[in-house]
Amino acid sequence: MAKCEQGYLCDVCGGEVEEIVDSDLYLRFVIGMVDAETLHTTPERHIRCNPTMAQFIVDPEFDPIVLDTTTHPFAKCHLDPAFVRDREALVTRGWRRLHEIRRSNMAIIEYPLEEFRGVR
Repeated sequence: MAKCEQGYLCDVCGGEVEEIVDSDLYLRFVIGMVDAETLHTTPERHIRCNPTMAQFIVDPEFDPIVLDTTTHPFAKCHLDPAFVRDREALVTRGWRRLHEIRRSNMAIIEYPLEEFRGVR
C-alpha cells in the first residue's frame, strides 16, 4: 500500500490507527493537550499503546488498563487521588467524545470538548 493510502501509523507498535476511537492523538486533541496547528505533525499512537493516558479511561465499554506499579512511576495509584479523579473525568469524557465524533459529521474545529474549543 502506498504511504498516502495509509492512515496514521502508531509510533509505538507501527500498526495503523484505523478508527478515531482508538487514536491517542485525537484523544489528546479533544482534551486540550494538542492544538489544531500541530495536529498534523504530532506523532500518533493507539490509545492502548499509551497506557499512561489510557489508565484514566473509566467506562464499562473500555477494558481497563492497570499499570505495573513497580515499573511505571506514573501509575495512577502513585498519584494524588484528587488529580486521579479529575484526570479520569477528563480523559473519560474525551474518550466518549471520540465516539460522538465517529457517529457525526462535525467539523474538526468542533472536536475538542467545549472548554477547549478555540483555546490556544
